[in-house]
Amino acid sequence: MEYISLNNGARMPQEGFGTFQIPPKDCERCVRDALSAGYRLIDTASVYGNEESVGAAILESGISREELFSTTKLWVQDASYEGVKKAVDDSLKRLGIDYLDLYLIHQPFGDYYSAWRAIEEMYRNGKVRAIGVCNFDVARLVDLWQGTVSDGRNPNGCGCDGFR
Repeated sequence: MEYISLNNGARMPQEGFGTFQIPPKDCERCVRDALSAGYRLIDTASVYGNEESVGAAILESGISREELFSTTKLWVQDASYEGVKKAVDDSLKRLGIDYLDLYLIHQPFGDYYSAWRAIEEMYRNGKVRAIGVCNFDVARLVDLWQGTVSDGRNPNGCGCDGFR
């Protein structure tokens, strides 16, 4: 398995298994098969409705937590400061783990400024090991950086000039 190092030093597998559109009744088996095939990054989201199935497969696999990389995402209805705190705790409970390796804001809707601040807090307190966004176009990404990152750093380390 090839890994990349994130800005904070966390190691993330370059390939992962995504669970989008896998019904909960099939998801546990699919994730179990993916883990058996060597995948160690499992990607899910609260809106997919299958976090419990992912968690059951992880538990059943017997693979140590340190070997796995869990990614899940904040859905728009929870995009607020308090919403993030509850959503992270709910995802952790459904997944049956005590921290998330990567937590993403799934869509640039709702109060994603406050959501980002709360996610940074979850990062600082260790519930989340790495943070980011997905499905943000360049304008929304720049808007988020300008609205929340006072020191001008790029929180995800990605360049935007290639996006059109």
